[in-house]
Amino acid sequence: MNRNLRTALLAGIGVCSMTGLGFASVPLYRMFCEVTGLNGTTQRGTRAPGAVGQKIKIAFDANVSNKLPWKFRPEMRSDTIDIGGRDMAFYTATNSSAAPVTGTATFNVTPNAAGKYFTKIQCFCFTEQTLQPGETVRMPVLYYVDPAILNDPDARDIQEITLSYTFYPVDSPKTPS
Repeated sequence: MNRNLRTALLAGIGVCSMTGLGFASVPLYRMFCEVTGLNGTTQRGTRAPGAVGQKIKIAFDANVSNKLPWKFRPEMRSDTIDIGGRDMAFYTATNSSAAPVTGTATFNVTPNAAGKYFTKIQCFCFTEQTLQPGETVRMPVLYYVDPAILNDPDARDIQEITLSYTFYPVDSPKTPS
């Protein structure tokens, strides 16, 4: 094989590989964060394991992008819950505009070491939310703190976990298929 042809072929394979890696990096990073709890990424679960007799304080935080005409807040600023026990918190959102607006919430927990132990069973953040003009909605979060947090030397001394959401506008809402 001609040396120039081989070099061009290897360069083409390199470009294709790097392009594929670029497209795959976002979903791979998201999966990595979900598995490890990196950067306060919470877990998704289906049921709580059961209370273990110790308590932890959960603080609730709410933010809204300045491009989204909503008022968004937690109904309670904090709650003390049983580790391993299922609990529920509510956030309230109001559309302050004269038109329907769709938003989506991003979330995290702090301290970051608690992310892999904070598990959501049900959350408004899993789907886009559309509010009609002037509409106010209550949005629940069903969650628990995994008892495994008590066995982690980096997390077992955590006294308070902050669950934080930020709502952003969605350019074009997804239509059901």
